[in-house]
Amino acid sequence: MDANEPSEPRTGGWSQFGATPPSAGGFTRPNPSIMPPPPPPRRAGFTLTRKAIAGLALAAVAALSAAALGGGAVGAYIAGGNAQPVAAATTSAPSPVFHTASDQYTIAQVAAKVQPSVVMIQGQTGEGSGVVLSEDGLILTNNHVVSGQNGRLSVKFNDGKTASATLVGTDPATDLAVIKAEGVSGLAKVALGDSDQLKVGDDVLAIGSPLGLDGTVTSGIISALDRTVTAGSGGQGQQLPPGWGGQGQAAEPTTLGGMIQTDAAINPGNSGGALVNAAGELVGINSAIAADGVNLGFAIPVNTAKHVSDQLISKGKVTHVFLGVSLADATGEVSGALIRQVTPGSPAEKAGLKQGDVITKIGQTPVSGGDTVVGQVRGFKVGQQVPVTYQRDGEESTVTVTMQEQK
Repeated sequence: MDANEPSEPRTGGWSQFGATPPSAGGFTRPNPSIMPPPPPPRRAGFTLTRKAIAGLALAAVAALSAAALGGGAVGAYIAGGNAQPVAAATTSAPSPVFHTASDQYTIAQVAAKVQPSVVMIQGQTGEGSGVVLSEDGLILTNNHVVSGQNGRLSVKFNDGKTASATLVGTDPATDLAVIKAEGVSGLAKVALGDSDQLKVGDDVLAIGSPLGLDGTVTSGIISALDRTVTAGSGGQGQQLPPGWGGQGQAAEPTTLGGMIQTDAAINPGNSGGALVNAAGELVGINSAIAADGVNLGFAIPVNTAKHVSDQLISKGKVTHVFLGVSLADATGEVSGALIRQVTPGSPAEKAGLKQGDVITKIGQTPVSGGDTVVGQVRGFKVGQQVPVTYQRDGEESTVTVTMQEQK
């Protein structure tokens, strides 16, 4: 057994506007002096509801302006929270807007920017998604999208053209892979954002090919950050369409840390697709969905994806670190990860961690169980110094662990 893995992993829910893209913002909000706040929209009708709100706000502004000028009738007015028609509107309502400090872009504009950089990946038994990294065809996707396909892959681009693709490298530990579309040039590569700058509540778009419907766009927000997700075990939680992977083969369980949680609708086939911010910058790779049909999805942060993809492209493999402990979920009053065994000569031993210690925090992340530690360690780099907080005999201490390469 790998000394860096918990002995009993849990299973469950997983998971272009110029040379300098603007920073991410969010949706514009209606002026409260013009109209009362609307009731929370249902996510299934998110876009239409936003359009309706924008339309009402526009009409109300027009009404106030007309009244100030002694003008005539306008398209609608607000009374008791309801819109009532007066005359035909002369201006169509704008699409919902993403905004930055100095610029405004509609959802449609952000989607139009990113869609050419998102592709459908077709295997022998189904479809997944991918994101264009280079003009000559390097594409980032999930490992579980391309694994088991015997190298027989094709890519469908946003303009409908297709190309065969070969595998560049995979990293099952982070569920990431890079493939290369053959005989292509001048592709629209995606603009990379900074996932470390994300905040809960930020607006995002998910773009991919759910159920083979390429170019699908859905909108939502960042629901949470730094989630630890364990998926696999027969495919539970992974976004695989029916038949993908085939022959009833069970997917190897994978634990990922630092995941982005979003309520933007993602479904089987979205895997490997783009999660983008209001500037149309890639902030995550959609990778998993919650179990039991709950509308929660999880994306691998783009900073992690860039670190992994750079290594896959340059040398075909990824260097990982290890802590050197076997873990179990702590029981009793202390929540954390119980160290069951420490590997001699490991980073954990060198830092002074011992059997029986309960890890309660690693880096800046509180630990709820063994999976949290495993997921976080997979995101660290060789030589990185990481503070680890633990309890021993009721006393809390913190040590600094220097991460080593896993051989």
